Amino acid sequence: MEKTVFKLIAFDLDGTLLDDDKRVPEENLSALRAAGERGLWLVPATGRIPAGLPEVLRALPGLRWGILVNGALLYDFAEGRAVGREEIPAPLALEVIDYLSGFPVLYDCYQDEWGFIDSAFYDSAADYIADPGILELLRRVRTPVPSLRQLLAEKGAGVQKLQLHTKDEALRQRLLLELPERFPALAVTSSVPTNIEINAAAANKGDALRRLCALLSLDVRETLAFGDGTNDLSLLRAAGCGAAMGNASPAVKAGADLVAPSNNEAGLAQVIRSIL
Repeated sequence: MEKTVFKLIAFDLDGTLLDDDKRVPEENLSALRAAGERGLWLVPATGRIPAGLPEVLRALPGLRWGILVNGALLYDFAEGRAVGREEIPAPLALEVIDYLSGFPVLYDCYQDEWGFIDSAFYDSAADYIADPGILELLRRVRTPVPSLRQLLAEKGAGVQKLQLHTKDEALRQRLLLELPERFPALAVTSSVPTNIEINAAAANKGDALRRLCALLSLDVRETLAFGDGTNDLSLLRAAGCGAAMGNASPAVKAGADLVAPSNNEAGLAQVIRSIL
C-alpha cells in the first residue's frame, strides 16, 4: 500500500498541542518545526482568536494560515487579515444572550478578532472557570464592558463566537442538549471541561479546512489533523487522516482514523515523527 504524502498538518491547541499546564511541549515544537522545514503547511485549528495563540508558534516555518474561532475565521498571519468569515448575525446573538442570562453561567463573545465580556463576569471569572490557564487566557484577550448585550445591540455586527463557562457539569450537559434544540441555526460544541462554544452552523473546522485546501490548491486527502474536543470532530472527519488524542472523549476517538498518545505525552509529536 502506497504511503500517503501529507502536505498540511492542522492541529487544535487546548488538549492537543498544549499539555494540561497550557504549555507547548518541546517535542511538539520540534516535530512541527521539522515538518515545516520539509515544506508542510502548519495550521493551528482552534477556538481561539489570533491574539490567543502561543507566541512560540508564530516563528515556526510553514505557519502562515490559521483556522480560528472554530472555523468562523480563516486567517492569514502573514498579512494579518481574515480571508474568510462565518459569523452569528447580531439579532441571533442577542437571542442567545437573553437565553443564557437565565442560567448561572459566565458568557462572553468574540467579535472582530477580540473578546468582550460583562465587567461583572470578568471580575468573578474564577467562580466559573477552574483551569488557571483558561482563566489567564480569558483575562488576557477580553475587554470588560458594562453590558455585553448593550454593546452588541449598539454595534449591530456579527459575532464570531459566543461561549459560556460553568463548574456545574450537570448544567453544562443540560445546555449542550438544550442549546442546539432551541437554536438549530447554530453549532454547539465544547473544547475544555467547563465550557460550551456557540458558532454559526457554517463555522466549523472541517469546512474551514476544505476552504483552505481549495485556496492552496491542495487535495484535502493530503492533510493530517489532530484534535480532542467535540469542536474538532468535523476537522478529524474532513482530513485525509484524523488523529484523536488519547485524552479525547470516546465520541471523538470514534470519529477519528487513529488515536494518538495523550496531550501530556506529546502525542502529536509521536504521530508526526512516524509519518515524516
